[in-house]
Amino acid sequence: MAARLTTFVVVAIVAATLIAGLIVGAQRDDNEGPVDVIIHNAVVYTADDDHSTAEAVAIRGNQILRVGSERDVMRLRRPQTTMIDADGGSVLPGFNDSHVHFIKGGLDLERIDLSEAVTLAEVQQRVRSWAEENPEEPWVIGRGWYFQAFADKLPTRQQLDAIVRDRPVQLLSADGHTSWVNSAALKRAGITRQTPNPEDGSIVRDPRTGEPTGVLKEAAVELVARVVPPPTREQQARGLRSAITEAHRNGITSVQNAGGTTDEFALYADARRAGDLDIRVYSALSVDGPISEPELARLDAVGKEYPDDPLFKTGGVKIILDGVIESHTAAMLEPYVGEQVVGEPRIGADDLNRSVRLLDSRGWQVMTHAVGDRAVRMALDAYTHAVRSNPKPKRERRHRIEHAEIVDTVDFPRFGRLGIIASMQPSHGSPDSHLDLWSRSVGPERASGGWPYRQILESDGRLAFGSDWPVDSLNPMLGLHSAVTRTTPEGEPEGGWFPAQRLALTAAVDAYTSGAAWASFDEQRKGTIAPGMLADLVVLTSDIFTAPPSRLATTSVAATIFDGRVVYKRSDRGTN
Repeated sequence: MAARLTTFVVVAIVAATLIAGLIVGAQRDDNEGPVDVIIHNAVVYTADDDHSTAEAVAIRGNQILRVGSERDVMRLRRPQTTMIDADGGSVLPGFNDSHVHFIKGGLDLERIDLSEAVTLAEVQQRVRSWAEENPEEPWVIGRGWYFQAFADKLPTRQQLDAIVRDRPVQLLSADGHTSWVNSAALKRAGITRQTPNPEDGSIVRDPRTGEPTGVLKEAAVELVARVVPPPTREQQARGLRSAITEAHRNGITSVQNAGGTTDEFALYADARRAGDLDIRVYSALSVDGPISEPELARLDAVGKEYPDDPLFKTGGVKIILDGVIESHTAAMLEPYVGEQVVGEPRIGADDLNRSVRLLDSRGWQVMTHAVGDRAVRMALDAYTHAVRSNPKPKRERRHRIEHAEIVDTVDFPRFGRLGIIASMQPSHGSPDSHLDLWSRSVGPERASGGWPYRQILESDGRLAFGSDWPVDSLNPMLGLHSAVTRTTPEGEPEGGWFPAQRLALTAAVDAYTSGAAWASFDEQRKGTIAPGMLADLVVLTSDIFTAPPSRLATTSVAATIFDGRVVYKRSDRGTN
């Protein structure tokens, strides 16, 4: 017995010695190896489960080396270390925009931006100026107009004909679901009074003459879009580069593309091979209508070509179930105010259930565009059907609902039970003048539940925040401001728009970082600031956790670090 006890003691001592040696060796490696970047004098929000904070971060290569106190991290400084003085500002995991149309956003940076035009005259002036400055362009293309610019009426082709007659004009609304075109564009697309409405779309017509007015809704948008010359590969590559630059300026190091084509996938892959993909991309594939067996085979082939990778991968499939509330095409449980219209889903319940079940069985993450409460319920029903039909999924389920602007009260608990991610865009819910039409369309009772972030979290659902860029600004600070204050950047209305849905700042930041990483199956490598995680970080110009929430919208990015490299810094905030 004594001999056996002695053996145990010896083994324990040896094991303890080995463990201590490993710890000391690891510390020695930290202290003696190269340190490429140190961020100090900071308020480091790690976005971990404990909402812990630190004072400094050290980076080696493309990974975080150490997170700790100023004194602890500054010991690692070397002559070649790039030092970033945060000047007391917040340091967060790099923002991860969970819902963008990335290459399209980059292309739109060279087109007409109508997002700040609040009157018809301002819209016309911007279109006229761009057309005069770009006489060689065969089409005049822009986006971002809001219905409010037309005093609760729809725009007309004559309003565009008055400023551009020699070329076709196509202007997408801010939400991307309505197109406004001139007579030349209608002629180029062959749209006349005899042209039938496409399925899931409508050509708005003059009630007296039956002639097209120049407004196309939902699927009808494609009648003109398909005759617009597609961007060349070089234009798309330039758009990708522009989008990456814009993302860095806004502290964004990862994006999740809400639907894409295989041509776009090839662009990302080419940029990765060339070493130019300075952003992490998770892109879903778009499908139109019910899934067929050949479509499943095609999706699986693309999935194998672009598997899990820190820079670019796929794994999601986007299904568009309804439209938007402003054009009364979102699928609702009750009619829109003053109308008998409820908005019809693009896919029937049986077809949706079958499609989701098949995708779920193959291990695909399903990302369902569902704005209205009826569409949200249909998506939840389809996910429930998949769980019942596929008891042993190919991989962990993390299905998503994109937008979820209105959710019926009885459906909130289902988010938690099913583990559904609500991928939401808080900037869409900023209570400025653009939200007036939205609110009037659904009435005050339903509007009070708009953008229900807090209720989803309290139902144990998960949040992932994004922008829907280029539909809205790519700036995450505007989204944080809207989610935390429920006011405009100017602070209106006082007290917040239906403030019961306001989020704590930590919860809102998590939705842009750790929550977004979870939504793309990346939580093991990014989304939090911890040793061994990828060195993707954003340094802000102030400490957002001690400053008044009203200052969130005006807080800027001082520096963006991607893959351990400083890829953006403000001109007045340098490194030393």
